[in-house]
Amino acid sequence: MDWFISQTISGLTLGGVYALIALGYSLVYGVLKLINFAHGDVYMVGAIAAFGTACAFGWGQTADEYVRSGVMLAMLAVAVVSCLGLGYVIERFAYRPLRRAPRLNSLITAIGVSFLLESIFQLPGVFGASPRGFPQCELPLGPIRLAGATVRLEQLLILGGTLFFLLVCRYIILHTRTGLGIRATSFHHDYARLMGVNVDRITSLTFLLGSGLAAVAGVFVGLYQHQVDPLMGVNAGLKAFTAAVVGGIGNLAGAVLGGILMGLSETYIAGSAFSAFRDAFAFALLILILLVRPGGLLGSVAPEKV
Repeated sequence: MDWFISQTISGLTLGGVYALIALGYSLVYGVLKLINFAHGDVYMVGAIAAFGTACAFGWGQTADEYVRSGVMLAMLAVAVVSCLGLGYVIERFAYRPLRRAPRLNSLITAIGVSFLLESIFQLPGVFGASPRGFPQCELPLGPIRLAGATVRLEQLLILGGTLFFLLVCRYIILHTRTGLGIRATSFHHDYARLMGVNVDRITSLTFLLGSGLAAVAGVFVGLYQHQVDPLMGVNAGLKAFTAAVVGGIGNLAGAVLGGILMGLSETYIAGSAFSAFRDAFAFALLILILLVRPGGLLGSVAPEKV
């Protein structure tokens, strides 16, 4: 039972990270019907920005709890601002000029942007190709014992942050004027323009929101796994995309559900005798669910009119 509880907590934590990244995939797909394969690398940039901030402020070298808390907030702020800027640049200069082009062009561009970011950050003068250990520091609240298992503050931050940002996104989408524009744009760009919606502005805001969520996930992973590298977004991005599809891409609650399922299944498999198949199982789960429900668990397949 202790093993099960410990694995469940770890799975929920990992699933929370996948869910935060998957929310960005779902938001962008809902507006542009585009799979932004560079999104995982935006998450990587957020983690590296947090790493640089931690090193600059001496994270792990101070015993003052207030200083540590302030540095943690600074890491979050720098990572979010960096990813917001990156997300805007990607949307404005890589995707917007191709909006009227076939979707395959945008998909290839997304893959190219992903390789570009990975190559840039592997340069010795930028970050380097080797993984680096994230500075470790005792957080203000120590580990908590729960039913025989140990729960770290980083895990609570990830779980609470995932739920909080899901509620924030739902509120923005359903109860704000910007959310109304996002829903109109996701329905049809030209119809939205006829109703006075600034489609370019809405698209940029959607990219910014998704990039901010990826930045938060990057900070959480740095605090939790204590390691960052320029290729960390490849595997995490694929898993988060799989989570978004499993839950129903374009559905925010589905993205979180898919992320949690991916995290739990991966952790349970990793803690068993079949640990070598944990990545294979994740994608087998994707195939199985799409065979049963092509639109995902919470998604739907709209019939095409001919």
